Amino acid sequence: MKAGFGSFTAPANGTTPLTGAFEPPSPEALKGLFPQLEVLDLIGKGGMGAVYKARQKDLDRFVALKVLPARAGTDPGFTERFTREARALARLNHPNIVVVYEFGQVQDLHYFIMEYVDGTNLRQVERSGGLVARQALAIIPQICEALQFAHDKGIVHRDIKPENILIDREGNVKIADFGLAKILGQRQDLTLTQEGHVMGTPLYMAPEQVEHPQTVDHRADIYSLGVVFYEMLTGELPMGKFQPPSAKVQIDVRLDEVVLKALAKGAGERYASAGELRRALLTQGTPAAEAARPPAPGEQKPA
Repeated sequence: MKAGFGSFTAPANGTTPLTGAFEPPSPEALKGLFPQLEVLDLIGKGGMGAVYKARQKDLDRFVALKVLPARAGTDPGFTERFTREARALARLNHPNIVVVYEFGQVQDLHYFIMEYVDGTNLRQVERSGGLVARQALAIIPQICEALQFAHDKGIVHRDIKPENILIDREGNVKIADFGLAKILGQRQDLTLTQEGHVMGTPLYMAPEQVEHPQTVDHRADIYSLGVVFYEMLTGELPMGKFQPPSAKVQIDVRLDEVVLKALAKGAGERYASAGELRRALLTQGTPAAEAARPPAPGEQKPA
């Protein structure tokens, strides 16, 4: 299985998201810019940059090299914002968050060197049919723990979606791309993910994030996680006048309250924190969630 990293994981069908005119440098072109790395492969690309698998020569370990679009540097104040936010991201040391090892600028490229997650992302797991409700209930609490940790440090992810939820080969969950949307100061484009069907980041955004993207707080992440949770349970997005999850699939009806509260249109009607959402999930008749675990890449779906 192709290893992935964040929202730029190469989709299972080998295509890359159609997100603008950014053309990433070839691995060969980057070798002279990053002599400390052996740049191996382009993992994927998107409107917010490109990610490469690389080997850190001195430490003999695999890392992920993310380069941002060169045009981002033409944004007034970008370098200052990049440095300020990247320093904050580098302090996010949590087992469920992808670690930032290093960041900087080489010529006109701003970059991150980060933990390499050998595995897959949640979108690929969903497409493979390898996810059941019990495993979904194991994934969400881990995401809540990571979000609470980041929110306590004043960092909002702003782009929670299946592509940014990684699962390594041991079944551990890690969130990628914390704060990148804020660094780039832009909304992401729609992404064509299936023939004739457009799904993109805006479908995971809280209403206030679409209307006032520069003023959102941590409750926008809670809404996005609610969308992800609904999709994990039902295989559908909660669009328009949608039914509660238990009307779609056979699950404990008490989960409806948790999911629907996370999806409340008004920020003040949602859970006040990711930790509160986690506690609600684990007390609404779902104690088995703590014992379950996500499917590791290549693992068969339980019967």
